[in-house]
Amino acid sequence: MAAPMLDPHRLRQFVSVADRLNISRAASELHLTQQAVSATIKTLERDLGVALLERTGRRIELTAAGEALRAGAAPLLDATAALARTARTAAIGGREHLVIAHSPAISSDEVYDLTDSVRAEFPSASITARQCFPDEIVPALRAGTADVGLRRGATTPDDVAAATISYAPLNIAVAVDHRLANLSTLTMSDLTGVRLVLWGPPGQSFYADYLLSVCRRAGFEPRVVINHIQGTAPTTAVIGSDCFAFVTADPGSYHRGRALVLPLEDGPVAPVQALWLQHTQSPIRQVFLGGGSA
Repeated sequence: MAAPMLDPHRLRQFVSVADRLNISRAASELHLTQQAVSATIKTLERDLGVALLERTGRRIELTAAGEALRAGAAPLLDATAALARTARTAAIGGREHLVIAHSPAISSDEVYDLTDSVRAEFPSASITARQCFPDEIVPALRAGTADVGLRRGATTPDDVAAATISYAPLNIAVAVDHRLANLSTLTMSDLTGVRLVLWGPPGQSFYADYLLSVCRRAGFEPRVVINHIQGTAPTTAVIGSDCFAFVTADPGSYHRGRALVLPLEDGPVAPVQALWLQHTQSPIRQVFLGGGSA
């Protein structure tokens, strides 16, 4: 018996119901009638030969089959939309392009260095790097406004693919008048008692938690300050303060001499994690991720 084919339009309606656990609200969001959405769910259940929803009075819950279908539906729908965009792009021709969305924690210099292989293998390709906040990366991938996302992270989201593609050595940024600015090089022990500036609250940011763990492994618990200016270069976070920041910028003077980056002896490294849509193919993205051309 042949496996049933899943119609993307029906699957999208099911996902809307599964997200809201309410057929009426899902129908309203989809600009469909409640009867049409109910009929779609019944058709899916008939085609698959399983119950997807369990109704108790007015309440709706997903069955085990419904949960499984919901878990796999988002990547499939994302890939279908991406394939349609790829086909339309191929029809009008044009050169290869790669749009990279990166979090503020990853500098534009890092992004440029990571495109070395792409620039070598696709010398005429259009490459665009744009900064966005971490929670904006996956929506950008789904909308097709980014081909790959970069962030400091290690956890894998449920509905996109992810891999750590690089590690960047960490240095220390301080204000030019900071007491540590006179040192030619720093060790982790030099940072004991100095406040650490972070870009996200601990417990809500992988990178914040990672930087705290770096300090704890060195034997101290830093006092933390959350930077209230977001989206600027990480080296700006220490200007006018008595804090230090972990940065990936090279040692030197920054921002008209107001910030100084010092090398950290035997310092840790920070991961660069790439995110992209599952079930999609892209030769230029494959090269960027380190897999060579298809």
